[in-house]
Amino acid sequence: MNRKKAIQLMKEHKSYLFPVIFLILLSVLALIAPLLPIDPNATDVTQMSASPSLSHLFGTDEVGRDYFIRVIYGGRISLLVGVLAMITSTFIGTVVGVVSGYYGGFIDSLLMRFVDILSSIPWLVLVIVLSVLLKPGLVTIIFVIGCFSWMSIARLIRAETLSVKEREYVIYAQFIGVKNSTIIRKHILPAVMPTLIVAATGSISSAIMTESALSFLGIGIQPPIASWGSLLQNAQASLQQAPYMAILPGLFIILTVYSFNSLGNYLRELSSVEG
Repeated sequence: MNRKKAIQLMKEHKSYLFPVIFLILLSVLALIAPLLPIDPNATDVTQMSASPSLSHLFGTDEVGRDYFIRVIYGGRISLLVGVLAMITSTFIGTVVGVVSGYYGGFIDSLLMRFVDILSSIPWLVLVIVLSVLLKPGLVTIIFVIGCFSWMSIARLIRAETLSVKEREYVIYAQFIGVKNSTIIRKHILPAVMPTLIVAATGSISSAIMTESALSFLGIGIQPPIASWGSLLQNAQASLQQAPYMAILPGLFIILTVYSFNSLGNYLRELSSVEG
């Protein structure tokens, strides 16, 4: 992407500035969290459910653990789930979409009917059932979200592929006998990449929301690992005496999802300007 155009678009639409800065700061905090001199599991019975203060920026939880570092570590897990689930769903969706759109015919019909079948099942119900059947944990939640959230990406990439394969340079490459795998690698994939990048940002926010919902229901991330969803679940018992325990992780979820969606809109506008 053109750097000058990216900066110019950011200047014209300053509403995109906050999401970018927020995601950068959140990512940096998540990366350096192990270097911070605070143990997320250290308890202090003299500071149980303490309100936010200079010594504990986000207060403490019901057993005296520093809530700031708990939220940051929870963010590490939520972002990890979002990114890895996005990579999984994007890979599957891209393969299915490109193969279906490029080859067409029986292959297209077969793959799209399979997509229709999976799409007809209420997705959250499907994810909940699979999460219950499989052993709850980080790997399971990434696998479940990633492997059952690719259908919309597949449809999107298929539509883009159908458009790209009708372009003259693709038709000419087919005419002179270039291998299909080469055409897909050199012509189809680069052409659909801008759309794929935009879809990927939305996929991250959806994965974070799903993980948070599942963890809140108790079938997602399991203790002692914490995520924003599990922090919300744990906060239910302390809503009256420590409402910040629910407000803070909830606020981080909202801001993160908003930021990734805004980033997707920014990339979409940027790709249209460059196009």
